[in-house]
Amino acid sequence: MNNITACPLDCYDACKIVYDNGTLKGLESGHTRGFLCPHLNHYTKYEQIHMPRYKGKEITLDEALLKLKEILESSKKDEILHYRGHGNFGLMQEVSDHFFASYGAILTDGNLCDGAGEAGIIQGRGSNKNMPLEEIEKSETVILWGRNPHATSSHLLPLLKGKTLIVIDPVKTKAAKSADIFVQLKPHSDMYLAMLLSRFLHIENSCDTEYLDKYAPAYEEFYELTQSIRIKATLDEIDVSLGQIGQILAALKGKKVAIVCGVGIQKYSDGADIMRSIDAFAVFLGLFGKEGCGVAYLGNSKEKMSSPFYTKAKRVSKVNTEFAHFESVFIQGANPLSQMPDSLRVKESFAKVQNTVYFGLYENETSQASDLVIPAKSFLYKEDVRTSYSHNGMMFMPKVDVCESGISEYDLSAFLCQEFGIEIQNESFYLEHFKKFAALSSDGSWHVENRDTIPYKEGFDTDDGEFHYLEEFEQEFDTSAKLFLITSKSPRSLNSQFHREECVYLHSTLGFEEGLEVNISSNSASVRLLVKHNDDLRQDCVLIYSGTKGVNNLTSSKHSYEGKNAIYQENKVEVRR
Repeated sequence: MNNITACPLDCYDACKIVYDNGTLKGLESGHTRGFLCPHLNHYTKYEQIHMPRYKGKEITLDEALLKLKEILESSKKDEILHYRGHGNFGLMQEVSDHFFASYGAILTDGNLCDGAGEAGIIQGRGSNKNMPLEEIEKSETVILWGRNPHATSSHLLPLLKGKTLIVIDPVKTKAAKSADIFVQLKPHSDMYLAMLLSRFLHIENSCDTEYLDKYAPAYEEFYELTQSIRIKATLDEIDVSLGQIGQILAALKGKKVAIVCGVGIQKYSDGADIMRSIDAFAVFLGLFGKEGCGVAYLGNSKEKMSSPFYTKAKRVSKVNTEFAHFESVFIQGANPLSQMPDSLRVKESFAKVQNTVYFGLYENETSQASDLVIPAKSFLYKEDVRTSYSHNGMMFMPKVDVCESGISEYDLSAFLCQEFGIEIQNESFYLEHFKKFAALSSDGSWHVENRDTIPYKEGFDTDDGEFHYLEEFEQEFDTSAKLFLITSKSPRSLNSQFHREECVYLHSTLGFEEGLEVNISSNSASVRLLVKHNDDLRQDCVLIYSGTKGVNNLTSSKHSYEGKNAIYQENKVEVRR
């Protein structure tokens, strides 16, 4: 067996792995640079589900598959829901979409993570092409805008050495503590900061007018929009000084600049506008289409590729799915009872479903509430291939070991297709379909063919080839006395996988002693957690890491205006003893 594979996790880095007698090690070459994140360093220590069960009783895998067939046969096709998450980012995971869509079941639409930001990027640029890691490495100044690489993308850290570092974040992260400039921005103020930066850049005659005239000529109209913002009142409200604006602009002049954005900045109703305003600032600087310059967010990981699994199907929102409307629900690689917003509503709705099926690796709130549990095989025991939303690599994932328990997504889908008379190709056909989009790089690695190394070199992908600026905005500041809820990623967990946090983090000046159990409440519901102090927070913020049990009791199930994205950050809370 080939002992080189790749990490399947929903993560920027998409590391290459050497599997050595049960141990995972980072591949020395390429973007992995010989080290793995804490999740993979401890991957084999987390107990996975080995035995299927039905109604709490262990059964064999054959019995589980027959029970699944029975459940599907007993349900009306349009009352079956297939809810697939991204616990595994391998491209073969989508094979189940082929079965359920072909069968006539309902699939999901929308996004719990990054859809609003992507919608804003597409509105402005016409497409969502990412700034590859290789180009970030060539930059001279990096702005980490809401991005915490120590927690979410540790392989970005070596690329920051020797560069001028600017961090914009409500939390004083580890990166912020070593930054040349740190702006501890009030949450949900990013659009105002971006627009003011553009405005002052224009006032100082520091815009790249040659670039703007060619690729973004409506810049004077956008400048007029920025003039609708009252400078002093807005700076006071977002907690930024004129001096900090000046420092940032001075650090960017004449430099190759990479703006590296996190997803938390766009988890709001107007998340698309926020991302679009940051893009506009980058356009004013003339960053697109130039070496070592650009905006890095989450690019389209399937750019220049097609999926053999896509079948037209009726879909419902992934953000506020009403499970109770279905007779049977099949959950794959997801934990909606924890990770969907407004968790108490989700649990109540899920409990009304006649047949619930969980197909995944780990026990969690959803597996424990499901009638039928089918263990999946981990990435070590099946064939797959993956791409990344942060670089252009294509990583092959051969089977590197054997395991008797569990079943792969392909084998489960092939069983269902055979039982219900739906055509499906053999596994190697699909693997070769994805691999045909790969091209060999000079360093021996593989990348997705025909992607731009430097995106937008010849202009943007809009109909007219020009950048389309934000034309209006309606955001109002929330001046209530409640605290901003921040639900960022923990360095020790990936949402509800691995080591989950159990605390609420508060600034010590708020007067809640460590170890005290407090009640945190929002307009949706409440949760009780133990206090830990964190004076790297703003005093007007509460931090509860994503994956903490009960955190999404507090979050609203409303969508963003664009992109059908969950708006986890748009919630304010009260803390009481």
